[in-house]
Order: sequence, then C-alpha cells, then structure tokens
Amino acid sequence: MRLGVLDVGSNTVHLLVVDAHPGARPLPAHSHKAELRLAELLDERGAIAPDGVERLIATVRDALLAAEDKGCEEVLPFATSAVREASNADAVLARVKDETGVDLQVLTGEEEARLTFLAARRWFGWSAGKLLLLDIGGGSLEVAYGIDEDPDTAVSLPLGAGRLTAGWLPGDPADSADVKALRRHVRAQIARTVGEFSRFGRPDHVVATSKTFKQLARIAGAPGSGEGLYVQRILTRKSLEEWVPRLAAMTAPERAALPGVSEGRAGQLLAGALVAEAAMDLLGVEELEICPWALREGVILRRLDHLPEH
Repeated sequence: MRLGVLDVGSNTVHLLVVDAHPGARPLPAHSHKAELRLAELLDERGAIAPDGVERLIATVRDALLAAEDKGCEEVLPFATSAVREASNADAVLARVKDETGVDLQVLTGEEEARLTFLAARRWFGWSAGKLLLLDIGGGSLEVAYGIDEDPDTAVSLPLGAGRLTAGWLPGDPADSADVKALRRHVRAQIARTVGEFSRFGRPDHVVATSKTFKQLARIAGAPGSGEGLYVQRILTRKSLEEWVPRLAAMTAPERAALPGVSEGRAGQLLAGALVAEAAMDLLGVEELEICPWALREGVILRRLDHLPEH
C-alpha cells in the first residue's frame, strides 16, 4: 500500500510518501516539505500566532493535495513539540481539523522518543545490541536506551535547536555571554536525566537522528547525502568540541556556507551543537553513528506492525 506520513514538526511540515507492506522495508516514493519554524512563531504567551496558524493550515492543505496526487491510501498525521507545548494547542488543532479535515495526533515527547528508537532499532538490527539514541528537533531533545524494539527508558527535554535559538541567542553572531548562559542551561537540564540512563550500563552502539546531527556530522567530515543512505556517517565528540567555538564565532550566513548546512537551519546550528556536545559529554559518548531513519519511519513501521498479514 502507499502510505503518507504528515509530520508537523517544530521546523518543518513534512509529508513522506512510502510504498509499504508488513514485513518489508518502507520504500520512499515522494517527499514534500515546507519550512514553517513553528517553534519560532510563538508569541509571548507561548501561543502560535494567528499568521502561524494560517500558514499551518495552508501547508497542511498543500500536503494533502500532494498525498492525493501521489495516490496515498492513508495519511498518518502527527504533530510534535511546537504544537504540543503551544498554549493554544487545542484551538489550533480544532481549526486544522475544521478547515482541512486532518485530525493531527499530538505525540508526547516520550512517544516521539520511543517511535524514533523503533526506527533506529529496525535500521541497525539486533546485532547493534544495547542502543542509545539521541535526537535533536526544533523544539525538543529526545534520548532513549534499550535492547529491544521498545526502549527501557525514554525522555524528552525542551532543548530543541529552534526553541533555544529563539529564546537564548538573539544576536548574530551570538554574544559570548549568551552562549555561556545557554551552555549552562543545557547541561543542567541534561544532567538531571543522566542517572536514568547510566543505571542500565554502557550502550553497545550510540546513534543519532535529525537534521541537526546530520549537519554536524557533515561539517565534521562525514560523507554528504550524495554518497547514499548506506554510507557510514560518524560524529566524534572531539570533532564536535573543536567545532562549537568556531560555530559560535560565525554569523548565520557564514554557517550556511559550510558543507551540508541549509540556509534555513544555519541560524539554529550553534544551539543544536551545544545540545549535541552536552549530551555526548554528560552521557559519556565518544562517538555516534548517524541513522537515516527517524520519527517518520517509526510512525510508518508502527502502523505496518498493526496491519493484518495477507
């Protein structure tokens, strides 16, 4: 069957169309995305502003048309932290449903972490042993750990690259005092959860998903997307520690000129790097591997698991 998954994230609204059936690898058929940056469109009350709501509705409509054009039998719509934590979330969801017919399912942070973990486990397989997963989105950081398809523990922290940039790093280039303050804040938040993971012992394999980690690995020398999905991409803590001060000294346009960094994400990359460095340091990770599959694939895999076998 042809499935669409509509991901209303903190940075982008992304429709991924795949050809899928139970027991088989979902094959991507089409990708349609629009940058909304909902995490940056919150007003002082934490509500998604009216123009943000209008843009969200228009973007969902466009995605539905694309899904119909591509012959999707079913669309799985979900939203993550920007909608989840907006003070007017219920009103926004009701308007989206009224005007587009789409009933957005809001995932909790823990559900997000567990579904992303499922995707990483399926990608790397059982031979990867005990997996530790890190994912930095626009609104939140997810961490999960386990040996099965469902992790033993999973947490979500409000440490997304878009959220932190909007709230902590107003300057371009960033003010060094702001960078220090954000670094302290990020490390204090992550440190509270370290015990949750260390009690399970050292992981056999550490993996990361998300655009932030992909871009950090790329600037640190990992192969580009043109090399294909199956090339191993590694990010070491040592190279990340070398890059953080360099990113802090750059303007957003200077970061956008780096290999693999998109103009739309360049402004958020410093905050994302601070979160990645803190997570790797506090969780004792020397290197991690980038996983091509993430939350969208996790949602598709979970849906396929519940389809009847023919």
